[in-house]
Parts: sequence; structure tokens; C-alpha cells
Amino acid sequence: MVGGRIMTTVGEVMCSTLVSVEPTATVAEAATVMGGRHVGSTLVMVAGSLAGIFTERDILRALSQDFDAPSHPVSSWMTPNPVTISPNTPVEEALDMMLSKGFRHLPVEDGGSVIGVVSMRDLSGAIAERSGD
Repeated sequence: MVGGRIMTTVGEVMCSTLVSVEPTATVAEAATVMGGRHVGSTLVMVAGSLAGIFTERDILRALSQDFDAPSHPVSSWMTPNPVTISPNTPVEEALDMMLSKGFRHLPVEDGGSVIGVVSMRDLSGAIAERSGD
């Protein structure tokens, strides 16, 4: 609680439906999965463990650097071993970290397992909603 207000945590606003691909999925396959699920990122998982994150920005970077990128594996363009965040982190702290590091999506881990993804939109929406109270 801060200033008499209950802190909203990442765990309360994150998306707990995991969207993932394997490192061998192509850029085109990952983009299709992301578009079909209306998400801006997908987790890259190997045997249930987080290997990386692949985002809309990675799609644009791949396409801008290589005409044949849609057929390349996401492992060539993903962010390996991404920074993760705890579900107990206050939304303000998470948003500050994302802004300072230039992230728009963060995997949420609890006890070494990925349990969700939080986006900048999730966090800013929660802060805006609370400030309207």
C-alpha cells in the first residue's frame, strides 16, 4: 500500500494465456500465430523453458534486413534469454523498467516458470484506470 492506495501488481494485469513457438518456427509462422492471437509478441520455448521472446519489432527488423527473412527461424531474430519480471512487481515499477530498457512486452516468471506476459499497454491501462479512481 502506498499513500493509502493498494498497489496493483503485474500478476493482476498480465495475460496468463501463453502464446509460444519453438525456435525452429519461421518468422512467417510466428507472425501468423501472433496475428491470429492478436498479440504483439510470442514466447520462444524449448521443452517448456523460456529461450527467447519474438516481437512485432523483430518481424520489422527481419524484413528490413533480409528480403528472405520470413523463411528464417525465429531463433535468428528473437531476443534470447529475455529479462523477466515477477508477478508481485508493482505495475509502476514494471512500467518504469520497460520504459528505461525500451521493452514493450515482458515474460512473467514465478518460481522459474513462465506464467504470463505483461505488455506496456496492460501496465499503462492499469495505472490510468487507478488514477481515475
